[in-house]
Amino acid sequence: MHQYVDAAPGIRLWAEERGPADAPPLLLVMGAQACGLGWPDEFVDLLAAHHRVIRYDHRDTGRSTWAYDERPYPLTALAEDAVAVLDAFGADRAHVVGMSLGGMLAQLLLADRPGRLLGATLIGTQALSSVPYRRPDGTAVPVEDLPGIDPRILELWARPVPDDLDPEAELDRRVAHWRLLAGDRLPFDAAYLTELERRIVAHTGHHRTSTAHARADTCGMDRTERLARTDVPTLVVCAPAEPVFPPPHPQHLAQAIRGARLVEIPGMGHALPRAVHAPLATAILEHTGALPAPATAPGRT
Repeated sequence: MHQYVDAAPGIRLWAEERGPADAPPLLLVMGAQACGLGWPDEFVDLLAAHHRVIRYDHRDTGRSTWAYDERPYPLTALAEDAVAVLDAFGADRAHVVGMSLGGMLAQLLLADRPGRLLGATLIGTQALSSVPYRRPDGTAVPVEDLPGIDPRILELWARPVPDDLDPEAELDRRVAHWRLLAGDRLPFDAAYLTELERRIVAHTGHHRTSTAHARADTCGMDRTERLARTDVPTLVVCAPAEPVFPPPHPQHLAQAIRGARLVEIPGMGHALPRAVHAPLATAILEHTGALPAPATAPGRT
């Protein structure tokens, strides 16, 4: 079932829920420039077997309002959009799963709206914290010295997308982007991602790509102190092939958030190919308590 959510004056968000109406709510928060269908249906259904799963289109994506040029906003406004979605679905408290920018928005909720969260899972993101990363040998690494984004991705992001790019050429561009984001440890399924992007284009109604989130003000995002004292149970996913926030970013994130637990998904990059659906869903469901956690599990700390 889908509905529209009035999140702010002149801003309407598309949202959808799947799963049992009486199950604990679980909100999926996608990354920058990505609509809710960036969470693949097959993955959503794995979670919806145990949760009332809610996914939505950020403003300036999908079927939500595209109006950044007329009404610019800071990135922090997107966290308040997430709260508006929870309100619209009558979810007083929910588990939140955020990927990339969505992981940063989930951290804002951890810090600013802890009473609305049952738990948080953070995927492919960086810490909103200035606390240095501490290596296993005890040496401290300033945040600014942690590894950066793969230069090939930065080069791709720097290329302007032609206004007259036809739909098939745009699909090719998006799949090439996914090829870099997915990393090099799992086989790349171009056909699967092409079909995913076709569904996203059909859902959106056009093949244009917004740059709103890249242009939005990033001020006021640091939450060092609040993350260090949170009581919200938090799971950090480590993707060993991650090219945007590569290790040790996940380890730093787990250190910055009080009580956070780290789990590795073998072969994962900055994408959600079919090969990671089952292990990632299992890790999330163990964290939410929908599945019992094993007594011991490789890659868990």
